[in-house]
Amino acid sequence: MVACAIAAILACLGAPSLKAATMRYSVPAAKKLTYECRIPMRWGDMDAMGHVNNTLYFRYLEIARVDWLTQIGAPPNPGGQGPVIVNAFCNFYRQLKCPGEVLAKHYVSDPGRTSFETWITLERADEPGTLYAEGGATTLWFDAQTDKAIALPDWLRGVVG
Repeated sequence: MVACAIAAILACLGAPSLKAATMRYSVPAAKKLTYECRIPMRWGDMDAMGHVNNTLYFRYLEIARVDWLTQIGAPPNPGGQGPVIVNAFCNFYRQLKCPGEVLAKHYVSDPGRTSFETWITLERADEPGTLYAEGGATTLWFDAQTDKAIALPDWLRGVVG
């Protein structure tokens, strides 16, 4: 009933249908695995519903992405050149519950002139192969001094290409 009402309102506004308005991003098949890490789930990560709070999934994605960037010599650099993200998403498939560890698998794809895509899947370490969430971000190479995107360095293009 509510979906019908929303669809009618969208139609009156000339907006796409409810199905078309549903946003969903997926990790592509064509990607390159670059890093894996384990992240402990903490008791404090849970919310009143008894599962890991949705905001923590984004933190887990961030931990994997920043750990990988640091490992390859490209940590965030507030005063110089380095990576920033320009969007982020997360699809939630199963509830993570403590105790346990998250197995984060980090992938890259689609290098452009100034950016590339990062993708991360989240599983429980004790349930390998069972997808709990997946997310990603467009990572832009940025110069903090000029406040502008700049071309990916050749060495980084070699890593993400």
